[in-house]
Amino acid sequence: MTRVVGIVLIIVAVGVCLIGSALLASGVAQGNLQPPGAILGFGLLFVILVAPLAGGGIFALVRGRREQEEQKQSEALRKVLDVVKTRGKVNTSDLAIELNSDLPTVQSMIYRLVGLGVFNGYVNWDEGVLYSSDASALREMTQCKHCGGNLSLAGKGILKCPFCGTEYFLS
Repeated sequence: MTRVVGIVLIIVAVGVCLIGSALLASGVAQGNLQPPGAILGFGLLFVILVAPLAGGGIFALVRGRREQEEQKQSEALRKVLDVVKTRGKVNTSDLAIELNSDLPTVQSMIYRLVGLGVFNGYVNWDEGVLYSSDASALREMTQCKHCGGNLSLAGKGILKCPFCGTEYFLS
């Protein structure tokens, strides 16, 4: 919607500029307006009407593109979350294929979901497997489900096994 508003504002700015220029030119041609007055009129027309309309249109276009990109990112995050929650276990490489993305991007998405506090589970990066899990069960864990090693705090809401690299995400 924001992009449409931007395009409309730019079209209106171009229309105002063309119509105003035509009116000023016809005034000069008919002898009703002196050339310096036409130049001043065009300058005022541009500064007062055309530039603000065109600037607003460009701003709306840029903002619309940004909103569209944010929406695409949100949809991708929602897809990752839905896939993990419905399957319970998913390979990160399968997620990368489903999202038409690469593994570092998928990893970044998982960390973002954890940071937003909407994902509970754990991932073994070596095996590339992501597991959805009940948060209360994860909070009481002291040993890794994968290798049995003692877990250590690796960041806000993240426990990590120092032996196999499995990370547990708590929210």
